Amino acid sequence: MTKPRIAIVPGDPAGIGPELIAKLLNQDGVREAADIVLVGDTHLWQRGAEQAELEVPLNTVDEVADQTGLIHMNLDTIAPEDVQIAEVTVEGGITSLRCLDKAMDLAMAGQVDGILFGPFNKAAMTAAGLNAEDEHRYMARYMGHTGYHSELNVLEELMTTRVTSHIGLKDVAANITEEGILKAVNLANDTLRKAGKARPNIAVAALNPHAGDNGKFGREEIDILEPAVRKAQEKQMNVTGPWPSDTVFLKAQRGEVDAVVTMYHDQGQIAIKLMGFERGVTVAGGLPIPVATPAHGTAFDIAGQNKANPGATRQAFDLLVRMAKTHRAERSAD
Repeated sequence: MTKPRIAIVPGDPAGIGPELIAKLLNQDGVREAADIVLVGDTHLWQRGAEQAELEVPLNTVDEVADQTGLIHMNLDTIAPEDVQIAEVTVEGGITSLRCLDKAMDLAMAGQVDGILFGPFNKAAMTAAGLNAEDEHRYMARYMGHTGYHSELNVLEELMTTRVTSHIGLKDVAANITEEGILKAVNLANDTLRKAGKARPNIAVAALNPHAGDNGKFGREEIDILEPAVRKAQEKQMNVTGPWPSDTVFLKAQRGEVDAVVTMYHDQGQIAIKLMGFERGVTVAGGLPIPVATPAHGTAFDIAGQNKANPGATRQAFDLLVRMAKTHRAERSAD
């Protein structure tokens, strides 16, 4: 099987994205694992190489088809003088969106098998016209994808997803449904299978303390979570729960499960970031193409100082390569 082709986008030019990508491209095994298309303005990639004090050869091409190795597709999205390190700017948001758009264009044309992007700054993207809750919803809209999709967080071999996301805690219980749980379970199961897990072991976290303690602290586990778990099991998925949320991540940390489905944002985010913040990966699950990024932000406090740790970026790249191989094989089979 030929190597997958990955499009890489620098992220916000004011942050650590270009530096991270320069460091990634100079790590052992990266260029051997995939053909790579750097998408973005020449001076952005040159700046990242200078920040990292490394070499990044730019083999600039006009067309991606039939190209192999490390190539560069140049765009003209921002003037060099408009790159203001460690500052939120409209110009930074514009270049973030335009580079991402081009990578999606390549993916929808079947010319790349996955997208890796450096950290974005949501304030800059919003000022530039994001007009969506986040970049994941922006990507779904851009690609015309109307099916279920959601952010997944990954720490090495552990994946988490959630039933509710960016809503107030007071609204969580009212938004927990059997359908929502099953969608989150299906997403975790499908994504893990694409990443190479033949039969993922998925744990569902409870909503209430002590998993409701037989209804003493709430009936959501009895009325909603347990029936959802049973339905998933009837579909031959390897799913258990609901497990008390203060212990389910102990199981995860011991490697007893491949994924945890949580009920709300911080239930999983706090645990997984404590377990390995600088190795965490975010996957845009459910989209037509594999997309991944390091889970941390633009780190303006260290931007341009050659202090950025590429650990999470390498984790994102390695996971994306595995998913892109599956995506490429599935596309070839159609």
